[in-house]
Amino acid sequence: MLPRFAIAQSGPAASRKLNLAFIGGGGIADIAFDGCLGENYVAICDVDDARAAANFAKYPDAKRFKDFRVMLDKMNHEIDAVVVSTPDHIHFSAAYLAMQLGKHVYVQKPLTHDIWQARTLRRAASHYKVISQMGNQGHATEGIRLVKEWYEAGVLGEVREVHAWFDGPDFVGAPYFRIPASFPPPTVPVPATLDWDLWLGPVKKRPYSPAYGPLTWRGFWDFGCGELGDWACHTLDAPFWALDLDAPTRVSVENLEPIAEGFVPRSSHLKFEFPARGTKVPVALHWYDGGQHPAVPLDWDRKLPFPKSGMLMIGDKGTLMTGGRPDSPRLLSDSVWEEFKLNQPAKTIPRVKGGPFQEWLRAIKNEGPLPGSNFDYAARLTEMSLVGVMAQRTNLDIEWDAANMRVTNHQGMERIVRQPARRGWDFGAEVWRA
Repeated sequence: MLPRFAIAQSGPAASRKLNLAFIGGGGIADIAFDGCLGENYVAICDVDDARAAANFAKYPDAKRFKDFRVMLDKMNHEIDAVVVSTPDHIHFSAAYLAMQLGKHVYVQKPLTHDIWQARTLRRAASHYKVISQMGNQGHATEGIRLVKEWYEAGVLGEVREVHAWFDGPDFVGAPYFRIPASFPPPTVPVPATLDWDLWLGPVKKRPYSPAYGPLTWRGFWDFGCGELGDWACHTLDAPFWALDLDAPTRVSVENLEPIAEGFVPRSSHLKFEFPARGTKVPVALHWYDGGQHPAVPLDWDRKLPFPKSGMLMIGDKGTLMTGGRPDSPRLLSDSVWEEFKLNQPAKTIPRVKGGPFQEWLRAIKNEGPLPGSNFDYAARLTEMSLVGVMAQRTNLDIEWDAANMRVTNHQGMERIVRQPARRGWDFGAEVWRA
């Protein structure tokens, strides 16, 4: 498969519809099909015929595939851009191969399953000159722009402390993190509609178990990145952008309740430490999940229940709060908020119309700027969360040398920084040699 650069360099004519291919045809892919309406849907790839059946039927003109490597090979000259909506462990290989052929890519969050993959996709997007976007929808909202504008206007003052929390994983009611009956999970025959080997992709072979999917893969470190990987790209997006954060220098395990090796913890509290950035002061960022929470702020209305998910940026002049996504920021307390709304800072950041898919499509057509969550930004946001995921996976404090992409206080962490891939799935070395 050889790269094709014509579209990536000059962009298609604005009047022409884009030819889109979808890797992942069910579940979260539904928002991709809805978000890209008006373009040509030329191919849908899914390893499970049953999982993608509804969209196969809804878009009958799109050619069907199970192996995206075959799809990209056979339809190279018919595809302009690719949307990746798969489990985390497939994101890298699908996106990398598409970019290698000069295809623009949209990848659901988190961008990748390990840090080396995030660094490699960032390099690849630049090397192959494609338009990229990660699907953390909150980065396209009004709310996240308000957070950055208010901070830059000095409303909060110096921010040295951030707290973010999410009550999941819910091992009882939610579909994503069910604990299997045993470890390893009980096995059954592979469903006739599923190509299990393709579902595993780069991951070491193992017998099929319904405990792994279609949604519960998030609970297994071999496939997902846990609650932190799932939600940090939403909940931590606003402070990461507004405070100009990058990789942490240290992540400490303050409290963690493990379940079993290879499976996400029942709950955790991590502390991320970020150094000074120019004139900006160092920041301590606390992450809580599984029911652990920060102390309720003194200026919170105690007559109201404290939210089950959210984020606090605590400055020496004021405190800002959002929900699990950054789309509805406000200041604490109620009286401060009501007064602030009467005289807000100027809006200085361009707004996005139509959401993250339309932002990406407009950029491909040269009708707008680069998407806000392009891989240059998204890879750094994802790396921050994955340093925390390393701490959760190992129950160890992590000292992170970002310049050399290595853990400095423990041996053997390379296997997590860059996870091994099966033969036939080990892509990415080309851009490091370039």
